[in-house]
Amino acid sequence: MAGMYDDQLIETLRQGAIGLLDEWGLDPQTNVELLTISENATFRAEEPETGRQIVLRVHRPGYHSQKEIESELDWIVALRQEGIVETPEPLVVKNGKHLTSFEMQGEQRFVAAFAFMTGVEPSPTENLNSGFEQLGAISARLHQHVRTWKRPSSFVRKIWNFDTTVGPKPHWGDWRDAPKLTKDGEQLLERTCLELKRQLNVFGEGPDRFGLIHADLRLANLLVEGESLGIIDFDDCGFGWFGYDFAAAVSFFEHEPIIAELEDSWIQGYRSVAPFSEEDARMLPTFVMLRRLLLTAWIGSHSETPTAQDVIETYTAGTLVLAEDFLTRT
Repeated sequence: MAGMYDDQLIETLRQGAIGLLDEWGLDPQTNVELLTISENATFRAEEPETGRQIVLRVHRPGYHSQKEIESELDWIVALRQEGIVETPEPLVVKNGKHLTSFEMQGEQRFVAAFAFMTGVEPSPTENLNSGFEQLGAISARLHQHVRTWKRPSSFVRKIWNFDTTVGPKPHWGDWRDAPKLTKDGEQLLERTCLELKRQLNVFGEGPDRFGLIHADLRLANLLVEGESLGIIDFDDCGFGWFGYDFAAAVSFFEHEPIIAELEDSWIQGYRSVAPFSEEDARMLPTFVMLRRLLLTAWIGSHSETPTAQDVIETYTAGTLVLAEDFLTRT
């Protein structure tokens, strides 16, 4: 997967998205600019005369199937209809569906569009305690919703368990291919994996702790507008441990001393909405380590993305420090 996006490919995807503008009633002269690249390429489209803006997400082939993408959008629609969270509206195309596509080099590229949501990404240098209390409450509302929501019969999303994160069937690549990983480091992470697997097996996957989750509630996917906290990018949503949503929220700054405080704030917010047992709380550091190791693999397999480029020189070394601490504490 490394190197899956380059300037030429991004421009080709942009042109493909431009060719679909009429599906959402946009003028052919609408400006389309790249917002982000990660698993997918995301563009902002702005109509020059009206100022109307929407977000276009062009999916990379081979990651999510059409049914998986449609299932994500079904969940978002349900969350919005029931007022569970603030999140952008998925927009329908002319045939009334939420998904369209274009063909590129013999491959079908699915495209989903969303209403543009204003707000700014929180910074890890800010006082995040109140935000994490709010995020804990939002996470609890999401988890409460999925416990009672009757999913469509066609609903399918990926499973985020040990095997599919850092085990033998990883969705985001093998952590052993992480940049700058030494042989000694690999041995340390092997021991870490064994301990993670042991703890997760003991904790189990009962319905009180494992279900449909956002799975990527990191700061880049949060938008602050005054007192409101919005959530974007459900692209990684799937079936995993509810506590994993906290681990995702501290992605890329898991090593900071403030994590313990943020954990307390998140739990406090969660418990204001739904139960969160002491057993659940004790597992949060385990989920943080699991997520850190998963991201270490992701950086190796997505090294061309700006997010990976920002941390690629030091992230593996930081993972080793966290792994040493994790094993010492357990």
